[in-house]
Amino acid sequence: MNRDLLFGFSTHRRRSTSIGVRHPRFLRSTTTSAAIMLLESTVPRAVLFSAAISVSCLLLFYGGAESLRFSPFSFSSSSSNVFFSSFLNSDNRVSAHNGEVKLEKVLKEASMDDGTVILTTLNEAWAAPNTVIDLFLESFRIGQGTSRLLKHLVIVALDNKAYLRCLQLHTHCFALLTEGVDFHTEAYFMTPNYLKMMWRRLQFLRSVLEMGYNFLFTDADVMWFRDPFPRFYADADFQIACDHFLGSSVDIDNRPNGGFKYVKSNNRTIEFYKFWYSSQVIYPGHHEQDVLNFIKFDAFLEDIGFRIRFLDTAYFGGLCEPSKDLNLVCTMHANCCYGLDSKLHDLRLMLQDWKIFLSLPPRLKRSSLVSWRVPQNCSLDSLRHYDLPEERAQQGVQE
Repeated sequence: MNRDLLFGFSTHRRRSTSIGVRHPRFLRSTTTSAAIMLLESTVPRAVLFSAAISVSCLLLFYGGAESLRFSPFSFSSSSSNVFFSSFLNSDNRVSAHNGEVKLEKVLKEASMDDGTVILTTLNEAWAAPNTVIDLFLESFRIGQGTSRLLKHLVIVALDNKAYLRCLQLHTHCFALLTEGVDFHTEAYFMTPNYLKMMWRRLQFLRSVLEMGYNFLFTDADVMWFRDPFPRFYADADFQIACDHFLGSSVDIDNRPNGGFKYVKSNNRTIEFYKFWYSSQVIYPGHHEQDVLNFIKFDAFLEDIGFRIRFLDTAYFGGLCEPSKDLNLVCTMHANCCYGLDSKLHDLRLMLQDWKIFLSLPPRLKRSSLVSWRVPQNCSLDSLRHYDLPEERAQQGVQE
């Protein structure tokens, strides 16, 4: 391993700490009547009729979300009998209840004293040997103060093979399967399977909140180098990492990334997750992170007293905006990356850089010459196609 590759003056400058100018709150309306009045003044009746149907669907989604808490085919590693049930099973209600009981058992066994669990999701593509899940768990083992957190980690498997691999690697496993959807292959950004996976994940996370558990959700391509909990804000309901951080944790114009977030269980966060999930009807074809960027301006958040904070990339970095100082970094996310092979290459390089950093004497650790060698295969230059909607699904950008 060549230490010289780890050194070099950083070419990145920190973003200005000034708070950005806020967007107009174009989503301020909190009533369907106000939304319909606005539409009535600006669009033809046929379009208004379509919009009214969408708003009605939104209300149905929001009001009926309680019935969507669990799929009846959920199971956990605490059960020796693994089985799948169908949505059409006449015993559907009983199966759903059993799934909730099993999830409760897994969460209780993994939770911290304050009822917090660490959650990640996994499918077959990321569960294969020597791929993402192995690197993820290795980062916990070699991070500073992170190995003890593994006992609080629950791996939520999205397919049977991912679940079986989890049982080989980890203590706390839970299978969350979606009827009629195959999540075992690599889910490319903005493809139908990707969208279904992201919204299913959001639905599941709300269920965890409703069961009374706080959670720290982390994508499996987030490497853990230090215990992140000391860096969280005590007064926040919901705090989330950023693709781009503008200098202030309360600046609503920060660009959040749903792959790392710490959420407390209370009435405000449960209502927010219901609102977030139901908003997919108003913004069809968008993934949950885009919808979050839409609804973060909505007056509903203020009405319920929802307290949101955005996490500084100095501590919670990623390939979109790497943490500059290895003495401060808690996590690094392989975001802004095309394809699994590129992601794996840069994740391995990231872990190598961290191991080299740990081996350095204190004087060199504090040196400004120490920096990451990533992004490399996940070069930010390769993301020039990201903003072209017609190329998104074809190119297979994966966050």
